[in-house]
Amino acid sequence: MSDPISVIATIVASTTSAVDNSGLGHDAKTWAHAAVQSGGDTAESLAVQLGNAVVQLPEPAQQAARQSIAAASDRIASLAPSNVVIPQANTATSPTGPRPGIGDARVPSQQGAAQADRSSSSGDTQYAAGLEDFAFVPVSPAAIAPPLTAGGEIATFVPWLEKAGRLCPGIKAPTLAALYAAENGFRYGPTATVSPAGALGPGQFMPATWAVYGKDVHGTGIPDVFDVGDSVMASGHLLCDTYQQIQQWKLSGLVTGDTLDLTIAAYNAGAGAVLRSGGMPSGSPDYEYQTKPYVARIRATEGQYDWLLSAEDELLPAAQNLPLGEDIGRRIIEQALRYLGLPYVWGGGSSAGPSMGGFDCSGLTSFAVHAATGGAMTLPRTSQAQWHIGTEIPLSAAAPGDLLFGNWGQDGPGHVAIYLGNGRMIQAPTTGDVVRISPIMSGMRVRRVI
Repeated sequence: MSDPISVIATIVASTTSAVDNSGLGHDAKTWAHAAVQSGGDTAESLAVQLGNAVVQLPEPAQQAARQSIAAASDRIASLAPSNVVIPQANTATSPTGPRPGIGDARVPSQQGAAQADRSSSSGDTQYAAGLEDFAFVPVSPAAIAPPLTAGGEIATFVPWLEKAGRLCPGIKAPTLAALYAAENGFRYGPTATVSPAGALGPGQFMPATWAVYGKDVHGTGIPDVFDVGDSVMASGHLLCDTYQQIQQWKLSGLVTGDTLDLTIAAYNAGAGAVLRSGGMPSGSPDYEYQTKPYVARIRATEGQYDWLLSAEDELLPAAQNLPLGEDIGRRIIEQALRYLGLPYVWGGGSSAGPSMGGFDCSGLTSFAVHAATGGAMTLPRTSQAQWHIGTEIPLSAAAPGDLLFGNWGQDGPGHVAIYLGNGRMIQAPTTGDVVRISPIMSGMRVRRVI
């Protein structure tokens, strides 16, 4: 069965190919490329919104809805040309450079593959260099999902984004998160989208690139392109190698521009495109309408993932020093952290875990306390009822794992969160947002429930 995004990407690719072979003048082709891209972006946005709506349905209805969408996608796909060939450009041989597309696949050229013995150290693993020889195959033409509403799958990515974000100084977890939102909307596993060009997994790797950068991070001995950890760490190493290479080019006067911007551009269009352009890839319509917007989108959205830095640098600052036997606060927080990035769903979640695709504020606290106590304590379901459990204490005396209450009304608090320490809390905030780490809100009061 066809995935809606893949269908859209195929239609865009075939239409772009038709434009290229139409005999139109340069200006007309440029306009046509932009129009096709804009239409693809709009269609993919609608497809993502539809997917997000499905996860809000009751569990029994979700599978039927997905089957209906897949069937409709198959019908649309049957109308698309079946003989579309997406061209592969080799940066080592192509005079005009690669034809980039958003959600690209990086493919090492024959020359680059031959140079695999030239390696540079990134973090704790040896990864091949020769980045200037990477070729490119265009695939999905737009960011696949809004970064904060990507079906909640980001929760699985959080520990790996944090780890990959520590491989080198230039690449941080928020940038990786924004890139993965653009690449494949945080989807993963064997059933995740495969691009029309054959790019696989959450990082959208072509097999030849995966052969260079794919490493097993779980001790199984077999790198899995569909695995979140293997994919994110491969992307981290690739980005770190590219970042280092671009810094060297800048020192040699070969390229100019912001190093991180150029690194992201290279992830999309190939490092060779950066080198040939002397900086940000430019000149061709594909660079102008695909690579540059790709870079701009990631840089504009990475700030929405700054809470990943909080998770890395500020997590459990006080809980780590709790006396032995008094670590219930740590356990409450650890249970909540499992669901960082999961969507807020009104009425979602309970002591048993998320439901309807997510948590609301009191659903999250109900689950965290219940799981942290091994089921020994079950909180009431609403924030108003939870306020009457335990003992109120001054905010100045709050410890990690205490509950914070806010949004006060006639019936009591309309919001509840879990205190982390250092003025931070973990919460399921509101519709359209996700479980995240945030500064505590003004007017919050504290309850020690255990």
